[in-house]
Amino acid sequence: MRVGLYPGTFDPITLGHIDIIRRASALVDKLVIGVAINRDKGPLFSLEERVSMIEAECALLSEQTGTEIIAHPFENLLIDCARDVGAQIIVRGLRAVADFEYEFQMVGMNRALDDSIETVFLMAEARHQAIASKLVKEIARLDGDVSKFVTPRVYTALRERLG
Repeated sequence: MRVGLYPGTFDPITLGHIDIIRRASALVDKLVIGVAINRDKGPLFSLEERVSMIEAECALLSEQTGTEIIAHPFENLLIDCARDVGAQIIVRGLRAVADFEYEFQMVGMNRALDDSIETVFLMAEARHQAIASKLVKEIARLDGDVSKFVTPRVYTALRERLG
């Protein structure tokens, strides 16, 4: 069984994330969405809320693709999380050249820690390249319309959280 790990904070999950999840599903039999517990980032949504959103948004996608998609919280090193879930590949989404520079460093460090786990980069679809959770939260905080960037369920959660 080919297992992939797609890590992130997913605070909140966006249409860009869902696009990468959909496309990564074609590459693996099981896709683990690694939900990072990153206390330094001060997430808007709790870990439980983020996991719940991912599970809700990925249920139909899992059915459509035939790929098992599960959410898995983690707080350890990414490479250790990959080992914990039995992942042979780490999936990373890229939006722009700036993302690549950071990701290039991460790949080098992860390869030094465990060269048996490959990293696969997927470019975001053009219509999703500008979407970033940080920007979605900022726009929503300032009462902007983020409905083009998230699903209706996530949009409702953002509105409820931010008032």
